[in-house]
Amino acid sequence: MLRHTSLSRGFTLIELMVVIAIVGVLATMAMPMMELARVRANEAELRTSLRQIRTALDDYKKAWDEGRIEKKVGASGYPPSLDVLVNGVRDVKQPNDVKIYFLRRLPRDPFHPDTSTPPEQTWGLRSYASPPDEPVPGADVFDVYSLSGRTGLNGIPYRNW
Repeated sequence: MLRHTSLSRGFTLIELMVVIAIVGVLATMAMPMMELARVRANEAELRTSLRQIRTALDDYKKAWDEGRIEKKVGASGYPPSLDVLVNGVRDVKQPNDVKIYFLRRLPRDPFHPDTSTPPEQTWGLRSYASPPDEPVPGADVFDVYSLSGRTGLNGIPYRNW
């Protein structure tokens, strides 16, 4: 008595279509999660960048208060531009034109749409003389803020971080 068994090789067209449909549904569900992860990463980068720049601004002011930076009449003690934080300033208490550096590099605003824009132009600048609710640039840089019009996941506009 011989049994005739047929060995099936490969998948049927229906099985392949079902697998493709399942993968498509899973990919569709994963896309919003990937976008959320990207936004969270950019928010973390924004938070870190703001902290670095603001700490450097405060360090510059502290060096000015200590008399390590040349004081000019009418100056607020804050740097005239963000570039000064990277390029350094002469330490008047040290001989041989020793410079004080406050940042290794200027971070970019991660929410700025144009990646070819220089980092110093991706930030909004607030001078010491401008009010906090309507910041405007001026003779110095007292604070920085994001120029993005978007709102963070916490409901606060990035501009107000």
